[in-house]
Amino acid sequence: MKILKTKLIILFLTLSNIIVNSQSRRVADKYFEEFAYYKAAKIYEAVYQKGDTTKYLLKRLGDAYYNNSQTENAEFWYRKLVEEKKEQDPTYLFKYSQVLRSNGNLQKSDSIYALLNKELNDQEGEKYVNKNNFLQDFLNQGDKKISLRNLATNTPFSDFGGVIFEDQVYFASASPRGLKKEKLYRWNNQPFLNIYKSDAFFQRLDEVKTDSVYDLENKTILSQNINTKFHESSPVFTKDGKYMYFSRVNFNGRKLGKDKKQTVNLKLYRAERNGEDWDNVEELPFNSDEYSVAHPALSPDGKTLYFASDMPGTLGQTDIFKVAIKEDGYGEPENLGKVINTPEKEMFPFISDDNILFFSSNGHRGLGLLDIFQTKMYEDGKFSKITNLDFPFNSKKDDFSFYVAKDGKKGFFSSNRAKGKGDDDIYSFYISQIPEEEKCYEYVTGVVTNKVTKERIPNTIVKLIDDLGTVIEEKLTDSRGSYNFKLECKKENYVVIAEKRDYRNPDSKKVSVSGETKDKRYRVDLVLDPLIVGNQIVIKPIYFDYDKAIIRDDAQYELENIVTVMNNHPNMVIKIESHTDSRGGKVYNRKLSDRRAKSTRDFIISRGIESERIESAIGYGEDQLLNHCSDKNSRKCSEEEHQLNRRSYFYIVRGKEVTVDNAKPTVIDKKGYNSQKAMLERLSKFKSRKTRRLRTKPESDKCYRGNSDCSEE
Repeated sequence: MKILKTKLIILFLTLSNIIVNSQSRRVADKYFEEFAYYKAAKIYEAVYQKGDTTKYLLKRLGDAYYNNSQTENAEFWYRKLVEEKKEQDPTYLFKYSQVLRSNGNLQKSDSIYALLNKELNDQEGEKYVNKNNFLQDFLNQGDKKISLRNLATNTPFSDFGGVIFEDQVYFASASPRGLKKEKLYRWNNQPFLNIYKSDAFFQRLDEVKTDSVYDLENKTILSQNINTKFHESSPVFTKDGKYMYFSRVNFNGRKLGKDKKQTVNLKLYRAERNGEDWDNVEELPFNSDEYSVAHPALSPDGKTLYFASDMPGTLGQTDIFKVAIKEDGYGEPENLGKVINTPEKEMFPFISDDNILFFSSNGHRGLGLLDIFQTKMYEDGKFSKITNLDFPFNSKKDDFSFYVAKDGKKGFFSSNRAKGKGDDDIYSFYISQIPEEEKCYEYVTGVVTNKVTKERIPNTIVKLIDDLGTVIEEKLTDSRGSYNFKLECKKENYVVIAEKRDYRNPDSKKVSVSGETKDKRYRVDLVLDPLIVGNQIVIKPIYFDYDKAIIRDDAQYELENIVTVMNNHPNMVIKIESHTDSRGGKVYNRKLSDRRAKSTRDFIISRGIESERIESAIGYGEDQLLNHCSDKNSRKCSEEEHQLNRRSYFYIVRGKEVTVDNAKPTVIDKKGYNSQKAMLERLSKFKSRKTRRLRTKPESDKCYRGNSDCSEE
């Protein structure tokens, strides 16, 4: 009997928890559908802590933060959805990859894109990899201009390379040093290569911004710690500036090392920074007299070194390899494989911050001899399709040693193309925006006012939300409470919402933009209801069912406003008064209202408010009726009239001071919003073909009828 009783208690508590979670989730859903994402997220998190870890809840949590531009929180919940719950919905794979990219985790983002790309390729034959990371696709948009410059520092001898380190450009040159009996390289009868550095500057041509070029001046040779009387080239620097990797012929300072065929090969070295100079030059352990290792490049995180070599395991004449950089040394070199390497030559690797591998090859289909190619490298070790950079980077001659700066606008490559200054020359490039043609714009404008005082409210966040529920732009109202959104002429449906600290849930209105009339203005005025009026936190009445003290869903929804205000003002202390209608005895009603006041107090405490911040919770029964429904008229009143008297008040005892929140609004990946929306629309079409409903609009994820309807899929 005791065991049965224990089981019944456990069952009762479990069912109670399910009911409470279901109620709270319905309240959060209501906030979510009103675009009150912050409040919704906080309630969803409380439900999660109570044991609801369903996919439904994780999606809503991720979406609440994603739609409100809080990418770090969105990443946390999407990670649980995708990695722990194994969610395969392309919509959520896409959103997860977006927040990863926004938070700087580019490699992981690209790996998710790869999964998404594979599924859509298999089903639809289309490629959705983020092409904005590919230089040639970027240029092919038609609104960019490339300005090339054969550098002023080039000579009739071989000059190549070009990397930026601390605002200076480092490169290799065979220009004579002016030494007596200077040695010449028998291969081309030129002096040996040395590493130089120069200052960079911009020059405008004809005062036109789009014709700016990037050039070098003040050429200076590095010290003898780096440059010997033989070849040095291809410097690359760690991000912390502590080390430089570079190529050098097999020379130990006294004599040249040779292989069995009496050939002198190239080796890789690392130098350590010492003030303005470099010393402690050491040879890397995977060098050999029997093969060449040259042209180093570093991964964005600095943990992998890439290079070109003809070491054992090479598939062609020279291949690109990689090796792990460890705290205690280096790993074993790995060939990048047949996707990259061919039976011919692959050389001069460079990896951009977006994890794009640029390299030169005469084995992939190109325009001439060595051409520059690019491919996206994914976290799983796979590569995207190899793409030729095409003109103007490639020519009929050799084009190699590509480098692009972090800003993606300037860089260098080397070529022995026609009309150069001599042998190999270094060319700089600068990518600029072509001035836009006059575009068609329409405007959504309005003012935000206080419902009680009728005054305009400055510093109010106004959000423009698309039909997918995503915040695409945010503004703060000016000193006159006005806002203005500038939109390209395009037929769209939007929701405009205003929200501000210590005001009720956002006011929202729909607006449809025709996209047909230049400079047309759509007026959308919004009104916010203050939560603090006088000495009260004013919310809509907290109603109770007849003869009950249970907090209903609609009461929970309203009480969240109390929680929000008290969280906004950590020093605020309140007292609660609760009232009943006149039905029932006076003594009973006082006890009932007291239970309701304390039930209200307990709910607020359950949402994280400290108990000492609620000074009292007292019921006054039917002593303070709001209408004529006294004992005498009780039977003459409707249920609605009686319910009006079943209410609660929240008086501020202390800590009433209100501060203005001037936080600037932020939006997820605003520049990439159009591609984001296009992707989601394409995903929608893709899934409709598969007869699966795409959950993009907030309404589609409703889950109201019970916990079983929201269980794991």
